[in-house]
Amino acid sequence: MTNQVAGAEAEEARRKGPYRVGGTAALLVVLVVLAEIAITFLPGGSTPAETVFDWFDLLQTNPFMGLRNLGLLNIVMTLLGALAMFALYAAHRRANPAGAALAVIVSYIGVAVFLATNRAFPMLDLSRQYAAATTDAQRTMIAAAGQAMLSVGQSHTPGTFLGFFLAEVAGIAISVVMLRAGVFGKATAWAGILSFSFLLLFEVSASFVTGLSVVAMIFAVIGGLLNMAWYLLMARRFFQLGQAGQGGAG
Repeated sequence: MTNQVAGAEAEEARRKGPYRVGGTAALLVVLVVLAEIAITFLPGGSTPAETVFDWFDLLQTNPFMGLRNLGLLNIVMTLLGALAMFALYAAHRRANPAGAALAVIVSYIGVAVFLATNRAFPMLDLSRQYAAATTDAQRTMIAAAGQAMLSVGQSHTPGTFLGFFLAEVAGIAISVVMLRAGVFGKATAWAGILSFSFLLLFEVSASFVTGLSVVAMIFAVIGGLLNMAWYLLMARRFFQLGQAGQGGAG
């Protein structure tokens, strides 16, 4: 009997573990978003580099800001979001296993594409090579390599569109699963559907439509605020599930 009780407790702990990890990851995503907003008001935080030489200069004089402007915090949010997505699968694996699994697969493909296309750290290395170069020929070659990096890995451009697109499609998909399954409240599900829809509109506008920077920023602000609400509501529910196991919607 004692072994059975211990086994049941261990199984319960394993079942609740993903919820606690997911809740913590969701809260950390919000903190990273707030840090991103705060950094925007620091010197250089809202001034984009225009040329590859501007990027090299920024990365040499302020490596953190250069890496941040090339998506460093997006990398952190992407990895944390992957943990939250796994916890969402765990919460829905009985109610809608196919839908939850599909959303997770699309999300993780998006994570892989985003990480593969991000060029923050390679650009940092190139900036150091450029500073150490001793001939014009070397500097020309390094600048060309840097320009090629930017064409692939500069955030919110066609080069990074696919990774963001897959992540946002996955967010909409898992939010639809949430809406139908009833494990999370409808407010949480709708916050996810709307936030990822607005972020998808922002990504399309920023990557492919010129002259709509103001409209794109409106999409980004609305989507970002709703996305933070989604993560906060989701974190609260995850912690409830981690305490009591899977129950009614919250």
